[in-house]
Amino acid sequence: MSESLNFLDPTVLAGLDNLELRARVVVEGFLSGLHKSPHRGFSVEFNDYRHYQRGDDMRHIDWKLYARSEKFYIKQYEDETNVRCMVVLDTSASMSYSSGGTSKMDYGITLASALAYFINRQRDAVGLITFDDKVNEYLPAKCRQPHLMRILRTLAQIKPGKKTDAVKPLTDLAASLNKKSMVVLITDMLDDEERIIKTLKTLRGMGNDVIVFHVMDDAELNFTFNEASEFVDMESDETFITTPAAIRKAYLENLNEFLSFCKKQCQSSGVDYCLLNTSEPLDLALSSYMSKRAKSF
Repeated sequence: MSESLNFLDPTVLAGLDNLELRARVVVEGFLSGLHKSPHRGFSVEFNDYRHYQRGDDMRHIDWKLYARSEKFYIKQYEDETNVRCMVVLDTSASMSYSSGGTSKMDYGITLASALAYFINRQRDAVGLITFDDKVNEYLPAKCRQPHLMRILRTLAQIKPGKKTDAVKPLTDLAASLNKKSMVVLITDMLDDEERIIKTLKTLRGMGNDVIVFHVMDDAELNFTFNEASEFVDMESDETFITTPAAIRKAYLENLNEFLSFCKKQCQSSGVDYCLLNTSEPLDLALSSYMSKRAKSF
């Protein structure tokens, strides 16, 4: 892994308390890695001008036009397509789980922040929904810099909820969308996965593009327990004590069946599915978003 992509390491990012800084480090580190590769991302062509807005990159100011008009104008490119993206983040109790490193919640918050920062950087509109068994925060999609800061402040103040109901926010979102949008769901899918995927299919059937980032802890994926342990359901508080060796085979079989179902059902419906391990860097998620945006808009 290149030095720049080390900044995408969840362990490194955990040391950055400021969420804006964390998001910036993720995105700039990711883009730096792209620029060093032969694949340089989107090809863009000049399309039009728009008035300069606070937070715009000064490099895109047309200084010749400024000399004639004494007003700041930004060169707008074909790539700036007014994409609207809603980031939908699961903040239920199960997302708080960590086997020792970054929790699924912190990983999801960092990912949501980085996506919001990246989408805003692309001059696209981004919004945010957070939920547990109800919608907790709803910020509509906008593309202004102050709106990005509001999203980051909201993410920085998240407190874990209890139970999960992903269908409610997704159904409400489907009813509110009046133009093609991109919907990004960040969740551990520890709910009724069939109901979730059915709702995602509805969103996709309406013409929206949908990405699911399925966030799992390394211990959940590989069952790295060896000694007799007490296992606690973080949403129902049910507990049971067992020897890991007695249930490892059945657990991994059930897990693989669960993951396979989620992946196949999503992909057969045109929903992009990306499994993320909280011990691994965030570049896979950003690459998935960039690829989807490039193909769809």
